[in-house]
Amino acid sequence: MPDSADLTAFALNCSLRGSGSEEPSSTDRMIADLLAELRPHGVEGSVARAVDHDLVPGVLSDMGPGDGWPALRRRVLDADIFILGTPIWLGNPSSVARRVLERMDGFLSEADDRNRMPPAGKVALVAVVGNEDGAHACHAACFQALNDVGFTIPANAGVYWVGEAMQPRNYVDLAEPPEALRSTLKTASAHAVHAARLLKRDRYAGVPSVS
Repeated sequence: MPDSADLTAFALNCSLRGSGSEEPSSTDRMIADLLAELRPHGVEGSVARAVDHDLVPGVLSDMGPGDGWPALRRRVLDADIFILGTPIWLGNPSSVARRVLERMDGFLSEADDRNRMPPAGKVALVAVVGNEDGAHACHAACFQALNDVGFTIPANAGVYWVGEAMQPRNYVDLAEPPEALRSTLKTASAHAVHAARLLKRDRYAGVPSVS
């Protein structure tokens, strides 16, 4: 029986399409495959589509009435493992993913008396899908931002699938993930659980502010 049974994961799908779209989401499929690999480790996960929520432009954790970010922020921080899922557009993370990362900028001003930002002790994974180059660039941009605001990035934390350029087949169209990707999903999941388990038992001590 896994001793990480009390761990949870929360994924934000940063597709440009809302959950009411009739078109299937490759980002949803990638997130589902990643959550499936976390499940044998005893990790329960949930998913939300960022565009279903009104993420008001800004860099504060609460931009006032009507802002949809505070509710998503709670779910991000309640989970031990956060998954940011994004498609590639023009070689970059989606505008929705960038909006999510902008809103996380608010964490920078919310450090406690030991300079720990709210995500300190939380682990982050990034899942990327697309039919063009850019997966590594997307990972680099997302991981840098997530690390800046306090998330821990475990080894091999990036998973991706990039189809043949300018072709119609998407990740969601595949019958099964390629074997190399399946191995990557398993590795990312195992490393994320290992790091999250350690951090849940022994959170970063932080450093007192210098007066």
